[in-house]
Amino acid sequence: MNNRKSLQARDIGKLDNNQEATDKKIISGYFIVFDTETELYPGVREEVSPDALVGVDLSDVKALIDHDTAKVLGRTKANTLSLSVDSKGLYGEIIVNESDQEAMNLYSRVQRGDVDQCSFGFEILNEEMIQNSDGTVKFIIKSINLYEVSVVTFPAYQETAVEARSKQIEDAQKRTLQTRKDELKEKLNGIKTTYFVS
Repeated sequence: MNNRKSLQARDIGKLDNNQEATDKKIISGYFIVFDTETELYPGVREEVSPDALVGVDLSDVKALIDHDTAKVLGRTKANTLSLSVDSKGLYGEIIVNESDQEAMNLYSRVQRGDVDQCSFGFEILNEEMIQNSDGTVKFIIKSINLYEVSVVTFPAYQETAVEARSKQIEDAQKRTLQTRKDELKEKLNGIKTTYFVS
C-alpha cells in the first residue's frame, strides 16, 4: 500500500503534566508513540513504525489545539515548538504564549490533568497491510509527512480514516478473491488440457 495521500490524524500520544521548574510555561509529551497498536474499529488495528519518521521534515510543523488551524500554540519554524525523535516516538515541547488567553487556559487544563491527550496530523506515504487468518487487519505506517501535532480534548479517530481503512480492506479482499479465482481457473484449464488430450 503506497502513496495514499490524504491528511489524517491519530490520537496515540500522552501529555506530561509534571513540568520541571522553569520561567517558561511548557506543554510537553509524546505526540507519536512507536510500535503501539491502536484499534481503529473492531478487527482493524494500526501502529506507527519507528521508520515512519526517518527523514521526515520537522522544520515547519505547527502545534494546534484540537487540530484547529485557527488555534496555533507553537511552531518549529518560530522555535516555539521543539520536536525530537527517540526510540519511544516523537517527543515535543510547546512554549506557551502567556499573552494568549486560550493557550493559558489550555495550559491550566493540562496542569490539572483535565486534558492529557495529544495527536498528530499527517499524510501516509507508505504502509503495510497485514490480513490475519482470523479476519482481522493490521496496518503498519512506515513513512509519513507530518504537518501538525495537537493537544486534544477528545481523542478519536476521524471518520475519514475509518472510511479509508474500510475501503482498503474491501479492495484487498477483492484482489485476494480475484487471485484465487484466477488460480482455480488456471488449474481447471490444466486439468481439461491434460485429461482430454487424445
